[in-house]
Amino acid sequence: MTDIFRFSAAKIAHAVRSKSLSAVDVTQAHIDRMDQVNPAINAVVQDGRDEAMAAARRIDAQIAQGEDPGPMAVVPFTTKVNVDQAGFATTNGLTILKNSLASQDSPVVANIRKAGGVIIGRTNTPAFSLRWFTNNKLHGQTLNPRNRDITPGGSSGGAAAAVAAGICAVAHGTDIAGSVRYPAYACGLHGLRPTMGRIPAYNASGAERFVGAQLMAVSGPIARTIEDIRLSLHAMSAADVLDPWYTPAPLNSGAFKKRAALAVEPDGMHVDPSVKEALSNAARVLEAAGWDVEEVPCPPMREAAQINATLWMAETKFAAIEMMQREADPDAQFVFEIMSRETGVVDLDRVMVALQRRATLVREWEVFLQTHPVLICPVSGELPFDQQSDVRSEADFLRIYEAQLTQRGLPVMGLPALAVATGTADGKPVGVQLVAGRFREDVLIAAGSDLEAASSLPQVADI
Repeated sequence: MTDIFRFSAAKIAHAVRSKSLSAVDVTQAHIDRMDQVNPAINAVVQDGRDEAMAAARRIDAQIAQGEDPGPMAVVPFTTKVNVDQAGFATTNGLTILKNSLASQDSPVVANIRKAGGVIIGRTNTPAFSLRWFTNNKLHGQTLNPRNRDITPGGSSGGAAAAVAAGICAVAHGTDIAGSVRYPAYACGLHGLRPTMGRIPAYNASGAERFVGAQLMAVSGPIARTIEDIRLSLHAMSAADVLDPWYTPAPLNSGAFKKRAALAVEPDGMHVDPSVKEALSNAARVLEAAGWDVEEVPCPPMREAAQINATLWMAETKFAAIEMMQREADPDAQFVFEIMSRETGVVDLDRVMVALQRRATLVREWEVFLQTHPVLICPVSGELPFDQQSDVRSEADFLRIYEAQLTQRGLPVMGLPALAVATGTADGKPVGVQLVAGRFREDVLIAAGSDLEAASSLPQVADI
């Protein structure tokens, strides 16, 4: 019983469906683990145990009656506090939203439930989901269960910390500039940013998103195995009419050439030797698995990152500046002020030009990924950053901002990307990022599986 929290989602679902484990026992084991470790890391900030146990009892009753509980039968999930879950506050890490109770589930939450997943809690995010670190005035700071001196990532830092600590098998995260991929990297896990439109999105508790978020923000899973990434993507991506951007694309689009491009320093970004070594090792692993790997320059990444910043800052200044002032979160204000200066004046002309250029970049990337169905590139130019180092000084922030070039650039094209954990370096997790054409998550999962087969699986951290 005590080791159930170490099981993968696939193993849990199989055990429950075959009646070798009860749904109640699985759920209780993860609640017990949450009680044991969460006080030390502060990953889960809204407790969902009562709903989770009620759902587990329903699933046991379904199985006893010969009914199908769904492909994710009683797999313990967490959701992030920036998506609606009925009866819980969609805080987005803000004190001013602490009483913003959702009356209905967002589509991704509803999809997790429909697949049989059990949501045991909701996870922390930085104020406004703005940083690659997780700290705010409302919920406090989240620590990395693998190394408390380094960030758990952000903005889905609580999500990744929960998976790494064994609180859940799969965590829901969101990503507009790396908020799934970077926490997975920092916590030694796998994290998928799916294609924009793959997983339906809608928060009834708030206003409609503006165009930048509509084009770039997605939900995605964080897990300890690639198979769990595949299963949870299938669960999360069920159709929902509430999202006008949802695209009913197949999850498997057929054969592809096993050709990969390697970009060690995309657009001239600085990359640490330890990260370069991980990239070279990943290329060798894929070659041994039958992939043809070629080191070639990728299409523009830096210009894409600039478009990301333009659209993000335009929306923040237009819609959230008053909230930023009311919340008065010192970390968020520090980061926002520097990003505003770096981005410069954002007016209607600049937004229009950015949207025009985006179409060109999408085309260039799609053409490139026709020839090389997978790109291997850094998740970050550095190993995971020290805790709170982005707010130590402007110079520290700008160094980190540059290291996150791929995190910022890829969402502009709406491309799917997978952070794959490959090991450790200098006592910190390390991994690589895989990128594929739109709606080719199946290619990422195939390449990720080949990388995973040559590495030790990410285990639950001992806390």
